[in-house]
Amino acid sequence: MKNILYQESIVEIKHLFRVMKITALALFLFVGTAFATKSYSQTMKVTVVSDRISTGKVINEIEKQTDYLFVYDMNEVNLKRNVKVHAQDKPVAEVLNEVFEGTGIYYAMEGKNIMLMNKAKENASEKQADDNKVTGSIKDMAGEPIIGANVTIKGQSIGTITDIDGRFIINAPANAILRVTYIGYIPQEIKVENKRELKIILQEDTETLDEVVVVGYGVQKKSDVTGAMIRVNSDELNSRPAANAFEAMQGKAAGVDIVSNERPGEIGTINVRGVRSLSASNTPLYVVDGIPLMSTSGIETLNPQDIESIDVLKDASATAIYGSRGANGVILVTTKQGKAGKMSLNYSGTMTIENLQDYSEMMNSAEYIEWRRWAYYYKEPNKYPRGDEPDKDSDYLIFNGAKDPYAWRNIEKGWAGGSWNASAVPTTDWADMVTQTGVTHEHTLSASGGTDKVQGYASIGYLDNEGTVKGQSYTRYTAKVSLNLDPTKWFKMGLNVNGTFSEQQYGSSAKAVGQMISDRPSNLYAASTSLYPYAVPFDDEGNRIDYPGGDDKVKTIVNEWNYSENERRMFRAIGSLYAQLNLGEIFSPLKGLRYRFNFGPDFRSYRNGSFADANSVSREGTNRASLTNQSDFSCTLDNLIYYDKEIGKHSLGVTLLQSATKYRYEESSMAALNIPLASAKWNALSKANISALDDWGSDLVEKQLLSYMFRLNYDYNSRYLLTVSGRWDGASQLAKGNKWAFFPSAALGWRLDQEGFLQDVSWLNQLKLRVGVGVTGNSAIDPYQTKGAVVPIYYPYGDSSTSGFVASDPVATGGVRWLWPIKT
Repeated sequence: MKNILYQESIVEIKHLFRVMKITALALFLFVGTAFATKSYSQTMKVTVVSDRISTGKVINEIEKQTDYLFVYDMNEVNLKRNVKVHAQDKPVAEVLNEVFEGTGIYYAMEGKNIMLMNKAKENASEKQADDNKVTGSIKDMAGEPIIGANVTIKGQSIGTITDIDGRFIINAPANAILRVTYIGYIPQEIKVENKRELKIILQEDTETLDEVVVVGYGVQKKSDVTGAMIRVNSDELNSRPAANAFEAMQGKAAGVDIVSNERPGEIGTINVRGVRSLSASNTPLYVVDGIPLMSTSGIETLNPQDIESIDVLKDASATAIYGSRGANGVILVTTKQGKAGKMSLNYSGTMTIENLQDYSEMMNSAEYIEWRRWAYYYKEPNKYPRGDEPDKDSDYLIFNGAKDPYAWRNIEKGWAGGSWNASAVPTTDWADMVTQTGVTHEHTLSASGGTDKVQGYASIGYLDNEGTVKGQSYTRYTAKVSLNLDPTKWFKMGLNVNGTFSEQQYGSSAKAVGQMISDRPSNLYAASTSLYPYAVPFDDEGNRIDYPGGDDKVKTIVNEWNYSENERRMFRAIGSLYAQLNLGEIFSPLKGLRYRFNFGPDFRSYRNGSFADANSVSREGTNRASLTNQSDFSCTLDNLIYYDKEIGKHSLGVTLLQSATKYRYEESSMAALNIPLASAKWNALSKANISALDDWGSDLVEKQLLSYMFRLNYDYNSRYLLTVSGRWDGASQLAKGNKWAFFPSAALGWRLDQEGFLQDVSWLNQLKLRVGVGVTGNSAIDPYQTKGAVVPIYYPYGDSSTSGFVASDPVATGGVRWLWPIKT
């Protein structure tokens, strides 16, 4: 579709060619090869040969073989009309004459634009002596005509486009309002008011033509950025259904490796430009609306529909501004804000159906029995002689020395025909028993609007994510509110609050060959791959079968989700409040000087509950429940000073920061056996036996970070760029004498596309060379790690060889005593 009313799709297609050409140009520059561009004229030649081809395809072929761009109204040009074209290396003009012969369509060429017009319609328009006819011209700030600008009557579907001279004709009532739009320019609305000739000048939309990106403690024109970074905007994030922002980012941010977790509600791992540490954290720093998050949790709780953009800082020259927290990259999230205009109400909803594409290829009963026969033969040939059929008394067909009657009935079917037939032994598809079709649906309702002085945005969201493994699910409720006040030229302030409540079902733990028995949920699907294929899950009455075994050789428990439960509920609120003074508007000698105050709280509270019945994962042989409550809170205070100055071709920007962050984490846990009422799960631990468990405890972690930072940006003639920054960080969790460190960075950029020798390369969009160096740190170590820690250890009662400090008298039950050694 090539109508100028749909220019966005045209620009996207042409952009692919620009990328290819820029790549070629870069290669030529490095090898020192000179290059030149073709001149385009009406004699440009193309090849189109077909006995039956549509007009639209002919236009497509011309655009593919040349840099011509067609401009026309789809209501005037029939793109489906089939024609016969035999043009072998012929000028474009001759091809167009042949295609549109006898149709009343004529064309005009101007540079690389070809305007198609309907002669019959123009003649009819000229004959229409109508008092409502309005003519006009549309030009840019330089006085050049704008070809293909859209001119419509506001509130109606009537419209037209400008011709090759930037002129238009439209029938409009005297009280009509004309709306003029064109890609890259600010839309205009003009009242007709009985005027018959209009002269309209469009201004460039600098925000569209030169995208602004977030670089940390500020924004910068993308063309002037010297560090390595990449942006993912809201359209890309919402181009496919995703449960969280990380799923939405997968495959869209170069250099960012995102591996999904198998459970709904968890993000797995994310690395920016690879792994930097073998033992410490590799998690990047997350910054939401300018506020760094102190906790290790990322942005998985945010609704992707509420995110405006995500900017990823990748190299040291870009991340050094975040000092001791920038070693693993920085992910800057900007949430949606209100916009001036009438209130708009938007709804977004998606539904996704998920299935496992392919199971692991497993042995059937016949293959597995034959494999076991050979394995035991090679292990002990004398004990397990190789015969033509299995020995019914051989212990490699039984479970831990005991024949299960149900599984054995399956095996015995192999002898039912009088001789051994392994293929007659039924196979149980264990993987099918623990998996399901997962259904996910998401709904978001948002409202936005405001005036030049006040803008607001609010949304509520709901997500229900059912996993492909039975018993696993994730439910999330989100709410967001943002308010921006701009009452005067010298003062503005704003508020953002993102709230989330979620409930996550981990599913059941599973026992399987080689797996340790644990309260924590393990991968049920992985466990299903280690089960005997000739075993059966239920007896004749439909009851679950717990196969005999002991220690770590327990074979299987199936349908665990009916007998155990692991649940996490979490509430999180992320906020940011800012106030800004434009001091230059108060006192003119301070023009370009601004002060900004940021305050950002981040609160998270979650509760983990676990329950297992006696036949499930409990190692004590009775039902068991545990409960853990955790909460963390961080708050950040920033004082920022900005100064921007332009003198001729020189542009200078200075940023100064003083920042303080405090983080506090608390945890308490408890567990019990013999829960009297199973339906109470973990909510009645005081009514059960708590004396035989050690899962009781509490924890407290506190840390602070104090920072000072400066950044200098210099730009000469929009060509030569320099960025220098330095940050001092003091982290409380580091050892005395090592708490403070300095993190410098510097980067240079050269915008080649602004040089005179490249100005005439029309297809060159942007070309920039840059080099940078920086130092980042990693303070992601546990507080108190540099000091000794007191930890409890069990020792058998009466073992005099152990040393340590006895905290209490020996416990009679179980013959255990407490020792508290010092761990350094």
